[in-house]
Amino acid sequence: MNRRSRTAIPNLTTTVNRQASSAQASAPHDRVIDSSLEAQDSTLLSVNNLETRFYTRAGVVRAVDKVSFALAVGKTLALVGESGSGKSITALSIMRLVPPPGRIVAGEVIFDGRNLLDLTPKQIRRVRGRQIAMIFQDPMTSLNPVYTVGEQIAEAIRLHEELPRKAAFQKAVEMLHKVRIPDPARRALDYPHQLSGGMRQRVMIAMALSCNPRVLIADEPTTALDVTIQAEILRLLARLKEEFHIAMLLITHDLGVVAEVADSVAVMYAGQVVEDAPVQEIFETPRHPYTEGLLLSIPRLTDDKSRRRLLTIEGTVPGLIDIPPGCRFAVRCPYRRPECTVGDIPMLDPAPDHQSRCILAEDAAVWRRLDS
Repeated sequence: MNRRSRTAIPNLTTTVNRQASSAQASAPHDRVIDSSLEAQDSTLLSVNNLETRFYTRAGVVRAVDKVSFALAVGKTLALVGESGSGKSITALSIMRLVPPPGRIVAGEVIFDGRNLLDLTPKQIRRVRGRQIAMIFQDPMTSLNPVYTVGEQIAEAIRLHEELPRKAAFQKAVEMLHKVRIPDPARRALDYPHQLSGGMRQRVMIAMALSCNPRVLIADEPTTALDVTIQAEILRLLARLKEEFHIAMLLITHDLGVVAEVADSVAVMYAGQVVEDAPVQEIFETPRHPYTEGLLLSIPRLTDDKSRRRLLTIEGTVPGLIDIPPGCRFAVRCPYRRPECTVGDIPMLDPAPDHQSRCILAEDAAVWRRLDS
C-alpha cells in the first residue's frame, strides 16, 4: 500500500480542533425526562437499510442506498460527505418529506419502538416537529416572507401543544430569548427579511425546539454564515442540546464542525455509508480511503512543511443511475485492487463500534494512527 498519504497527516485531530472554536456551555433544563431516557448509550433512532430512489426520465437515481446508522440518547451523530452524497435526502427520508419523483422503497426508520415508514400521514405529522424536528439548510427559503417570525414559531406550538394564540405567541418570544436573540418581544414582530442570516438561523433553531423534540436534525446549520457567526451557532446548538436533553443528527461537510460537536461520525459517499465510527477514531484511524482523502484535504496548522501542496481526491463522484459494480469509490481510490470492482462491498468491523465499507478495513498492517 502507498504510504505517501499516511505520513502527511501529523497531529490532524489537533489541527481540526484548532480550526473550529471549542466551547460547549450547558444550561439548566426545564423539563422532566423519563428515566428510561437517561441511559446515554440507549438507541433512540435507528435507520436500517434505508433506500430512497428518484424515478426520472433518465433512469432510476439511487440517492440513498441501504443506509444504516443509529443515534443514541443525548448524543450527536454527524453525517458527513461532499455535496450529492445523499445526506439531505437521508434526513428527508427520516422525516417522510422526500419530494416527488422520489420515493422510499425499502428499509426501516425505528423511533421509540415504531417504524416511521409504517405510520399514516396523520400519525407522522404528530411526530414531525413535536418528537423529531429539523433545521433546514437555508433559513431564508424555509421561513415564510409574509408572516412575522413570531407568528411562524407560534403556529408550530399551536399545532402540537394546542395552546391559545396568545399563550403560543408568548412561548415563541421565550424561545427567541433562549436562542439569544436580543429584545425578543420586538424581534418576534419582524419579518424574515428584516433579520440577518445568523438571526434567521436562530429563529429556525427556536422553531425546531419550540415543542421540546427528542431528536433534532440539523441540515448544514452553518451554511452561508461567516466564521464568527458559525461559531456562535455551534455553541448555541451545544448549549440547547444539553438544556433540552435531545439527540442530534448533524449533517455537514465541514470537518471542523464535526470535530467540535460530534460524538460519532457516519461518512457518506454516492448514496452509501462507507464508514461509521466514534469521532476520535475517524480523525485518528480512518479505515476507508475516502475518509482519509477528506482528512488529507484539511490544511495542517501544526505541519512544519506548511507550504506543502494540499492533497486532493482525483476524479468525480460516479452517477447514481448507472452505478458500476463493486466499491463506488474504486475509480478514485489510489489503493484499489481487482477485487474492489467485483460484487457488493459489505461493511466490515475493523474495531469495536467501527465499521468500514473497504476490503482493506481489517488489515491492521495497512492502517496506522494519524496522531502519531
